[in-house]
Amino acid sequence: MLELKNIKYSIIDKKHKTDIIKDISLHIKPGELIVITGPNGSGKSTLAEIIAGIKKPSSGHIFFTSKSSKKQDITNLSITERARQGISYSFQQPVRFKGVTVRDLLQVALTSEEALVAIDDLAIAKLLKDVGLEPVEYLDREVDSSLSGGELKRIEIASVLARQAKLTVFDEPEAGIDIWSFDNLIKIFRKMRKDIKDSSIVVISHQRKIMEIADKIILIDNGKIAKTGPADKMLREIEGKNK
Repeated sequence: MLELKNIKYSIIDKKHKTDIIKDISLHIKPGELIVITGPNGSGKSTLAEIIAGIKKPSSGHIFFTSKSSKKQDITNLSITERARQGISYSFQQPVRFKGVTVRDLLQVALTSEEALVAIDDLAIAKLLKDVGLEPVEYLDREVDSSLSGGELKRIEIASVLARQAKLTVFDEPEAGIDIWSFDNLIKIFRKMRKDIKDSSIVVISHQRKIMEIADKIILIDNGKIAKTGPADKMLREIEGKNK
């Protein structure tokens, strides 16, 4: 599915070089939900952006098996080109679109380049129900500041589900939402975990409830993979160190 080989990422500021990602290699298989966790500043979000194509690694290679089942080197592909291959990315803070309704946003997400056909409201309504939103209340709402952080997050997840990506990356999906919205978010991820087949999900998070859902947890510290393993084992080790 996805393979990272010897990925490094550095930034140069005023002639000073800072290594953010220091030689990371990992393999994500079809059907897995992986949580990448670690301390603040450890490189988690940078790694997510490298996978999505927002940032280009300083060195190393990224291989991905696309929707066509063809494995290829995507290291130099943009975020748009990777989206066409089947990689979807969910931002920490979802973008607001003044003048764009929820119906508009999900219709675009549901429409593939291969089949430019009109999408009826039933398909859009199902997506909203899947993320716990009542369609009649949201179809004609604008994706703007009138929506709460939790509402916006769930609408973005609905758009991610609509794309039916081979690999979906969520960067700290719990950011900026309240406890009630977080509990609903956990329900959505549990359903996604149950429904994934040949696709995979990567979640950047430090929340225990999200880590509990994972097949595998990858702990990153100081730009390197410190440890990786099954979720139950990793949770015991992480919590043991924090006592």
